[in-house]
Amino acid sequence: MSGKLWDISQKVRVGIPVWPGDSPYREERTWSIGPGCPVNVCQISLSTHTGTHTDAPLHYDDAGLPMGEVPLETYIGPCQLLTIPPGVGLAGVAHVAPHFREGTTRLLLRTFERFPAGWVSDFTAIDPALMDWLAARGVRLIGTDAPSVDPQESKSLDAHMAVRRHGMAILEGLVLDGVADGSYELIAPPLRLATADASPVRAVLRELAYPQGG
Repeated sequence: MSGKLWDISQKVRVGIPVWPGDSPYREERTWSIGPGCPVNVCQISLSTHTGTHTDAPLHYDDAGLPMGEVPLETYIGPCQLLTIPPGVGLAGVAHVAPHFREGTTRLLLRTFERFPAGWVSDFTAIDPALMDWLAARGVRLIGTDAPSVDPQESKSLDAHMAVRRHGMAILEGLVLDGVADGSYELIAPPLRLATADASPVRAVLRELAYPQGG
């Protein structure tokens, strides 16, 4: 299947904004092309939640699956992209229901008018009631351009707990600039990190040959 591609991933780079207190991205050249060395090789250090990433159930549940055991098919398939009005504290059912396409199994939410260059602490999180509403309609994955589905200062992680109840998957930190609302194919598999709680992803949207509901 061919079609236009949109890369909806953050560029992982030195200085990329990370969750306050989390490990910064580091990159160091360990081998360089020169006399006696035919290749460049670098060493990287990063949080599993760097940039565009997915949370494994282990992130919010000690008994949850680690990243290496999460089913891949959830991250590949038809999706719907939908814009939430800017300045909304929590994205809720009232924002989504009028535009939701029945049959959608993966929903991506745009909450920023333009993806921010630096860290934004008052980002739009997701109402747990919306997670319940989506799960009841067959949605298996929820994605957002915000750094989390829960507010920055949340300790109860109510949206994550709703995801846990329904066995859904999460994508966070998407870059949706320049992509119109509508239906696409999502391709965003995580790395096969055997025991990790999350993984960066290279998230891509592909134009559908025939428009569909998701």
